[in-house]
Amino acid sequence: MHAFEEKDYSKKIDLGLWRKLLGYAKAYRRHLLGISLVMVLVAVIDASFPVMTRYAVDEFIVPGNAAGIGLFAAGYAALVVMQGFLIWVFITLAGAVETGVCYDLRRRGYRRLQELSLHYYDTTPTGWIMTRMTSDSERLGETISWGIVDIMWGLTSMTAFGVFMLVMDWRLALIVLSVVPPLAILSYVFQQKILKNQRIVRRTNSRITGALNEGIMGAKTTKTLVREDANLAEFQEITGDMRRYSIRTAVIQSLYVPIVLTLGSVGTGLALVFGGQGVLSGAVSFGVLVAFVSYTVQFFDPVREMARVLTEFQSAQAAAERVMDMIETEAEIVDDPDVVARFGDVFDPKRENWTRASGEVSFRDVTFTYTGGEEVLQNFNLRVDAGQSIALVGETGSGKSTIVNLLCRFYEPSSGQILVDGVDYRDRGLLQHYSNLGYVLQQPHLFSGSVRENIRYGRLDASDTEVEEAAALVGATTFIRRLEKGFESEVGEGGSLLSVGEKQLVSFARAILADPVFFVFDEATSSIDTEAERLIQNAIRKILQGRTSFIIAHRLSTIREADRILVIADGEIAEDGSHETLIAHRGMYYNLYMNQFAAQEESLPVWSET
Repeated sequence: MHAFEEKDYSKKIDLGLWRKLLGYAKAYRRHLLGISLVMVLVAVIDASFPVMTRYAVDEFIVPGNAAGIGLFAAGYAALVVMQGFLIWVFITLAGAVETGVCYDLRRRGYRRLQELSLHYYDTTPTGWIMTRMTSDSERLGETISWGIVDIMWGLTSMTAFGVFMLVMDWRLALIVLSVVPPLAILSYVFQQKILKNQRIVRRTNSRITGALNEGIMGAKTTKTLVREDANLAEFQEITGDMRRYSIRTAVIQSLYVPIVLTLGSVGTGLALVFGGQGVLSGAVSFGVLVAFVSYTVQFFDPVREMARVLTEFQSAQAAAERVMDMIETEAEIVDDPDVVARFGDVFDPKRENWTRASGEVSFRDVTFTYTGGEEVLQNFNLRVDAGQSIALVGETGSGKSTIVNLLCRFYEPSSGQILVDGVDYRDRGLLQHYSNLGYVLQQPHLFSGSVRENIRYGRLDASDTEVEEAAALVGATTFIRRLEKGFESEVGEGGSLLSVGEKQLVSFARAILADPVFFVFDEATSSIDTEAERLIQNAIRKILQGRTSFIIAHRLSTIREADRILVIADGEIAEDGSHETLIAHRGMYYNLYMNQFAAQEESLPVWSET
């Protein structure tokens, strides 16, 4: 398996991508329609204020006439109140769209994460996924909602201002608007540069999140290896990249804004020059000139705002590309449509059609290669009868875990078949197959919550009595009763409040509660003490009766009672037999066992009489 390499995304604004994202806003189309109507009214009122100013100048100030000024003031005040109310309405509506879109993106992203195959998690850094689900999704919700609002406001305001100016004096309006084309060209050039740097910033942000996650999860290893300085240096290098590209983006944006302001000032200057000449010649009233100056100032406010929004959209596209990449990632392990129609899928299981397997398994000419990696198994064959216990031993990388992962259908064969009760397990349905599995890992994962809740994850409808019986069966009750609140005690994040052995016992009880057909133990007793191991071995003898089990173990003393021990070497079965048979054979297993036994003997303390 290879290191994660992030995709190189598109180099320009991808309208197709934004159409997909805007699809998430369709659920809020009533809100958006309301925002659109409000924006039109806001733009018309904004454009009305210079008209009111022109009227005041021409009717009251220039002639020195105060008749009717009270009615004028009342009308002006009514417009201000209405404007304030409309702004409150669109802020409320836009806020609802922002939170809703962010929620929908996260919900869809999390749903997809539940559907994805194990390979995705093996090859994708946790920090990358966390960034997509948190900051990137939040950024998109904010950009889509407020970006739409600002664009609507900008377009409607510019249209209203332009129409009012053209109606008031079309010649002067065309002179003032002549600065818009060069502004559009400069905006395009700057936005491309900003987008390029923003992509790098978002990619580096993912690396920072990943580094933080690794630093926190590996704190104990860092301490024991005295890597604090090295970790800090690596983190500073990544954050240094983030700072460098963020500053570069800020510099480009700082150059762009003054250019927009300058062109806006040029427009105002043109209005003063040509409008002033019109006033002197009598072709333009003084009120019209004042209104045009006001329009030029107001006209370039939405221009600047739209330029900012475009910058935000380009910055957010880097996040959008990554969020949509995650949402649109297809699971590698999926059922055929006819299988889904019969047995259901992850979120719509048809349990009434499920059957309990008897436990017979056959590998037929199975070949498997990890994506982009070397071949692990080639034409592998194995038949396991229902109820047999199979132990897998061998050197690291020999293929033991691959065999188990294929059995569990975490991966599928590149070629060949795996049959369960004589039927290809791809025809039985993914969820139905998983429902027959009980998996106990070397490093078990517990969820935040109580001990009882973590055991009950094995079967959510289990009663308290059944939960406690499962705990008693594996010998977990002894340590649970010592906890302050017993079964209601919190385990902490990832089970951090329990020892490794205690977590193992809880996970073992969880697996037993599920009443699986197949049990898989991946070094399940390697992290617990001798007494706990004895309790679990006693429980294993009881619960494995009538169940098929696969045990990966380096501690060979734990597999002596297995029905069959398979010695795996280079993806093949080098030896197959019971403990006694293989010891008598004096082959690879014999050497492994005797070497481990000798090592254990040497580790025992030597007592001398005094």
